[in-house]
Amino acid sequence: MKQKGIEQFSGKRVWVIGASSGIGEACAKALLSKSARVVLSSRRVERLNTIAAEYSQSESLVLPLDVTHAEQMQDAYQTILNQWGGLDLLLFVSGLYIPLRADQFDLEAAEKTIDANLLGPMRAVSIVLPAMLKAHAGHIAIVGSVAGYSGLPKALAYGPSKAGIINFCETLYYDLLPEGVSVHMISPGFVATEATAQNDFEMPALITAEKAAQEILSGIQKGEFDIHFPKQFSGFLKFLRILPYPIYFWIVRRFVKI
Repeated sequence: MKQKGIEQFSGKRVWVIGASSGIGEACAKALLSKSARVVLSSRRVERLNTIAAEYSQSESLVLPLDVTHAEQMQDAYQTILNQWGGLDLLLFVSGLYIPLRADQFDLEAAEKTIDANLLGPMRAVSIVLPAMLKAHAGHIAIVGSVAGYSGLPKALAYGPSKAGIINFCETLYYDLLPEGVSVHMISPGFVATEATAQNDFEMPALITAEKAAQEILSGIQKGEFDIHFPKQFSGFLKFLRILPYPIYFWIVRRFVKI
């Protein structure tokens, strides 16, 4: 049994959460260029309005929100229902990255990271899922990270938050496949964004946000569950997951110079 893809985005109602920059902005623009109807959400309303102004106002809807506030997300979803009657795809891209290592561990920063990166998607899914289950249709796509595959330096909170996304998506897929609702787990490698600009180390296989958007939308169209890229990097990290820990840690220490 294979889950459904979206053959054409034209006319599809898509909610992009995290649309104001980086991968989310690139996805929103790509979807709008494909004649999708796109809800643009993030905290930065000015950035959302700038994006919306580049396209037909009838095809976009700006609904600012903070993913750590469930009531804001619920209000936004109700507006979508009132104006567009429903949703075909939830694309959750919003995320928080605060570099953390054990010698400078900050619990408050860790809590903010988990709240935004793990509980944020859970809040969004809880809101859109009832209608999708009732219709036996719809798509849920969540952007995680290859940092969720296994422990990596400077990701003491970010990595666990993305590991949680992997487990969450896997369980969603298992539960929703018989119900006709598609799940897309998205695991990018290094993408040139405001978040990765914080890194002070060389990022292998770095790609643009536009290339990431292309990979994401292509995977959703094909109905893929596991959308990971760039393959030469994400595939290598998948391989590391199956190695014994002594070998894994030796490789990480040898090749990750931070």
